[in-house]
Amino acid sequence: MSSVWPVVVGILVVVLGLGLSVGMHELGHMLPAKKFGVRCPQYMIGFGPKLWSRIVGETEYGIKALPFGGFVRMIGMLPPKRPDAKPDGKGFLGQLVADAREDSMAEVGPDDEHRVFFNLSAPKKVVVMAGGIFMNLLLSIALTAASFAIGFTQVTPVISTVAACVPTADGSPCDPATAPAPAAQAGIEAGDRIVEFDGQAVRNWNDLLDSLDALTPPVDSASAAAAIPIVVERGGQHVPLTIVPQEVTRALMDADGQPLRDDAGTIETVTGAFVGLSPTIARESIPMSQVPSAVWQQFTGTVRVVVTLPYQLFNVAHDMLTDTPRASDGVMSVVGIGRAAVDVAGAQGASVLDRVAVMVSLVASLNMALFVFNLIPLLPLDGGHVANAFYEGAKRTIARRRGRPDPGPADVAKMLPVAYVMVILLIGATVLLVLADIVSPVNVFGG
Repeated sequence: MSSVWPVVVGILVVVLGLGLSVGMHELGHMLPAKKFGVRCPQYMIGFGPKLWSRIVGETEYGIKALPFGGFVRMIGMLPPKRPDAKPDGKGFLGQLVADAREDSMAEVGPDDEHRVFFNLSAPKKVVVMAGGIFMNLLLSIALTAASFAIGFTQVTPVISTVAACVPTADGSPCDPATAPAPAAQAGIEAGDRIVEFDGQAVRNWNDLLDSLDALTPPVDSASAAAAIPIVVERGGQHVPLTIVPQEVTRALMDADGQPLRDDAGTIETVTGAFVGLSPTIARESIPMSQVPSAVWQQFTGTVRVVVTLPYQLFNVAHDMLTDTPRASDGVMSVVGIGRAAVDVAGAQGASVLDRVAVMVSLVASLNMALFVFNLIPLLPLDGGHVANAFYEGAKRTIARRRGRPDPGPADVAKMLPVAYVMVILLIGATVLLVLADIVSPVNVFGG
């Protein structure tokens, strides 16, 4: 692949991935809103200049130039001010709130009284505003499952070679007659897949390494006689065997099979449990049963990032200003995700399916980030609208149980100053991340 195509592919993946994510998010708002009778004049993917649009029914569907978000315009998002309500306040903020109320009611016609958003019941408001949030969660789950189905190149527990004997500490040839390797003695063959070790399921090569590290008691001369059950899959059948790992000090070897030496010329060695097995490197699909745990790890990891976002942003600024390599699992902007996609597309030695799988997982992570971030109960995020709907429902329930008049819709407009502050903070964070992703991009391969 030429140097140009990875950039083109990476940009296309980000643009299409963002478009899909934003489009489905806004669809999650619009579908229930229309179902509940709310008039939706516009459905747009992107911001800025309009590239294309088409009116279908009463809604204009379109795409704008900047693919950094989108919106569904629903009439009557903010209720008019109640006659008995307190003044909005004086000065700049008070005027902003008043202008927002006026703009919200500007396109509400005389026949739209029952088609405005603010007249929906609190539960319906929750459904409309949470619909977009949970659409991103569903997309994240579906894309994670898709990437697992495609598979990744990984170290698998399928045995490529079985050592004939136990390696020596000085790198000299070993003797199969006097020091046979545990795997050879156990009867393990090349092509066998390890499916169980010491009673623990082996799903990948790291599971086997972890089981070896966790042997109790540790492998030593006193416990070397303990035979450990191991199950291999051979010819579609599970074959139970036993193996006796050995504690071995062996020389580290270079790519040419020669012992590695330190600066003093001493052979470098490593000590640990030895069985004499080498894995196979291949692209394998991941069982769908692992999707829930992977999604949960994505969710908890994203929550940690969002909760520690101020600290994360400080680290990004520090790394950018001090030319320190950024953490591969750190927070990124859309530009950073685009550069990550370019890196993946141009990865040397990676097959087309490897690239596709990683890119799909990148878009899955993006949707998880959108899901978690929009759970924050502050305007202008969807979580802020959901929180207001719950507040409204609680007020109405209390009033009904106490025999008081219906207090009406929650006055969301009063929270607009908080929304404006949040917008300023979000813009600042976005500018910082974009600059960092240009000047000091994240290396997704951890190098």
